[in-house]
Amino acid sequence: MPPRIRVRPRALCIRCLESTTPFSRPAASYASVATASATTPAPPIHQTIRSAPPILRYPPTQPPSHKPPEVRKTQLHRQYQSLLRSSPLILIFQHNNVKAVELMSIRRELAVALRKVDADRLKSGQDTLAEDIRLQIIQTNIFASALRVVEFFNPEEGTLDHTPHPTDPRTSTSAQIPQTSNDAADERFKHGLSRRAYEVANNRKLKLELEPILSGPLAVVAFPSVTPQYLKAVMSILSPSKGDFPAPTRRANPDYYEPSVQQGLQKLMLLGARVEGKVFDVEGTKWVGGIDGGVDGLQAQLVHMLQGVGGSLTSALEGASKSLYFTVEGRRMDLEEKEKGPEEKKE
Repeated sequence: MPPRIRVRPRALCIRCLESTTPFSRPAASYASVATASATTPAPPIHQTIRSAPPILRYPPTQPPSHKPPEVRKTQLHRQYQSLLRSSPLILIFQHNNVKAVELMSIRRELAVALRKVDADRLKSGQDTLAEDIRLQIIQTNIFASALRVVEFFNPEEGTLDHTPHPTDPRTSTSAQIPQTSNDAADERFKHGLSRRAYEVANNRKLKLELEPILSGPLAVVAFPSVTPQYLKAVMSILSPSKGDFPAPTRRANPDYYEPSVQQGLQKLMLLGARVEGKVFDVEGTKWVGGIDGGVDGLQAQLVHMLQGVGGSLTSALEGASKSLYFTVEGRRMDLEEKEKGPEEKKE
């Protein structure tokens, strides 16, 4: 049998149109002749002198990064940088083989304690922060690298800076950085995942204050603001101690004494805290959480101390002036008596 020839549907439709509409062929021929006779206009002079700028292949708010942005490590690096810049208070714990059930139970009890603080703050008309405080497991090496970028990289200058920068300007967009390329190694990129930030993170000569405790499996609790009330609630759940941070009683919260919660808490150990860019040990962390009245109480103590210093300074100055006055007066009276003494004897 001869081979079958498959006719395409498009060709078949064209044949059908040609067979049904006899006037379609002259129109097509006229169009082809008009297209062939048309001329392309000459380009403008500025296009012949200068080359067209390259088309940016990235969104304005997401400049190219040194590492592939779709990799999980890159996303964690970006997330940890945002966490460090937006959290002035971070507690660092070490966890040893905490199971998923135990971690879920600990988070449940932590949420219950934070909601109680929210209820107390709502009565006084203050803001609530329980939804923004949570316990999360981190990748230690990536967290240390992100902390190096936050501490030592200055996005405004693109150079090394040994002072921490708690606030970071927004990532420069393509409108603010003209003539940029699609290459991630371009020196004009100064965001947290740029080539320069990567070089700063790999500079081992720069030492972090938290470096001694950034080892092993770690977990952090980030606070959106330095609030001793919430810190005290978190410490009472995750690292209770007699005195300032007592654990909830069995009658008040019986779920806290479940085996899954207690076994998980035994595997958590508080290492320290990062408060406003400064490192605090366990005792310093307890001192921050033990401030009576929170930030308002600390401000009241500062005002009282300044008033006491002003009062003592005023009394000291007044005492010095009074002693000087009495000394001068005593000397004047002594001189007057000496002058009057011989005259009285002559009389």
